[in-house]
Amino acid sequence: MTKRKEQNIQKTTAMIMCILLLSRVLGFVREMIVAKTFGRGMETDAFYAAFAIPDLMYDLLVAGALSSGFMPVFGSYLANDDEDNGWKAANTFITVALIIILIFNALGITFAKQLIPLVAYGNTKDPEKYALTVKLTRIMFTGVTFTVLAGLCKGILESYKKFLTPAIGPVLYNVGIIAGAIVFGKGLNMGIYGMAIGVIIGAFFNFFVQYPEFRRVGTRFKFELNLKNEGYRRMLSLMVPALIGSSINRINLLVNTNVASVLDTGSITALRYAQRIMMLPVGIFGAGILTTIFPVMNSQIAKKEIDEYKETLCTGLRVLFFITIPCVIGLIVLNLPIVRLLFRTGHFTEGDARITALALSYYSIGVLGNSAVPIIIRAFYSIQDTKTPLYVGLITAAFNTVLNIAFVKFSNLAVSGIALTSALASCLEMVILYILLSKKMNGLRTRELSISFIKSSISAFAMGGATYMSSKFIESKIGFATKSVQLVNVAVSMLIAIIVYFAFAYILRMPELDHVTGIIKEKIKR
Repeated sequence: MTKRKEQNIQKTTAMIMCILLLSRVLGFVREMIVAKTFGRGMETDAFYAAFAIPDLMYDLLVAGALSSGFMPVFGSYLANDDEDNGWKAANTFITVALIIILIFNALGITFAKQLIPLVAYGNTKDPEKYALTVKLTRIMFTGVTFTVLAGLCKGILESYKKFLTPAIGPVLYNVGIIAGAIVFGKGLNMGIYGMAIGVIIGAFFNFFVQYPEFRRVGTRFKFELNLKNEGYRRMLSLMVPALIGSSINRINLLVNTNVASVLDTGSITALRYAQRIMMLPVGIFGAGILTTIFPVMNSQIAKKEIDEYKETLCTGLRVLFFITIPCVIGLIVLNLPIVRLLFRTGHFTEGDARITALALSYYSIGVLGNSAVPIIIRAFYSIQDTKTPLYVGLITAAFNTVLNIAFVKFSNLAVSGIALTSALASCLEMVILYILLSKKMNGLRTRELSISFIKSSISAFAMGGATYMSSKFIESKIGFATKSVQLVNVAVSMLIAIIVYFAFAYILRMPELDHVTGIIKEKIKR
């Protein structure tokens, strides 16, 4: 990889991470509003269970189909200067996707009552919770069309290496939900229904902000249904195994929700909040790196630049290790202070915070796995192999289901057992996928990755010790009764963590430190 290309990736990654950080911050504002207004109870359990089905459809049709089938094939056309044929395949793909989603929406709204037992069986045992979940599901299904349209725009724009508006979309999605909660939920006294309306508003905003740029690059787009198009058929052949694989990953989440639904009231909510915190580094750093290197890997494979492909993947994973391993330790050490700061307010009590914090500590083990798995899967998609991730997904799904039942039934872990199972499954999936990809590509840069992993771990454990002592010292001096002292505890402890981690990384002469500081410099320049 040339120095200029590396600088461009650093610049783009910095931009994407900044926007993703803003999106995640707004996501937490949204969750804090829910926690303050509704606490951890029946209404929030119903809302998050209802949200699972439309979310599943987005992952299957957009995240799965686009990344596995559409982007590698469409990107190969662009890399080989064959844009016209690329759009002929894209037009049929988009047309078919829209037909499917409209049919699915109609079926989902009609049969919402029958779908709920699939995602939250425990909710059906309480008639009031069951009825609320059904109503919320039907409301949110109407926003799925906009979500899919936004995803289609995102796939096209990122194939053209235009990342700004696709990254802004999720920011506006959270703005829409927050507006729904404040204007409809509180202002018009619609309660949890205001949140559901906000989901629809946010989905529309996500699509609307991307549409103008889509029109600029998509002048060749038209509704077309040529099912015999060679490019479309190639997309379809890659997409089907990936869709099954994506559905398996989502099934893991549905299993978690289902198991939580038969535990104490509020278990789904506690699990949701813990997962949201865990997904913060995943959504910022993992997604930021993935967004920028996936189109690059697609282009490198299309041009048969195998060594460059391996280097791009290795660099992405090394930077990911450097950033996410300290996040694992930091979230475990600061689990309760972070949960208190974000959610302990209104109806969300100290007891709720402790249950959520314990789940967070177990969930955090999976930060690295949840960040690395999408990158390695996209590396498979770049070489147009969607079957291997499917087979690995089947293995980890079975592992997740069996261990979930075992932990909940034969231990006292309850909600934390679900979080631990999810974390272990993601780590297992990461290891298996990497080994298989290495064999398929006749070796990857495993030695470099191993050194990076070891050095990052040493630095992270040193950081964890310093962070734990500083947090406990601050808590002993000022307590945790108010938001201001909670903020002081978390902020000071995180500052110490960053200083100690970077100091050890410097002592160990980690090259990833230069890469990350390069990203930070690009961020400052902007």
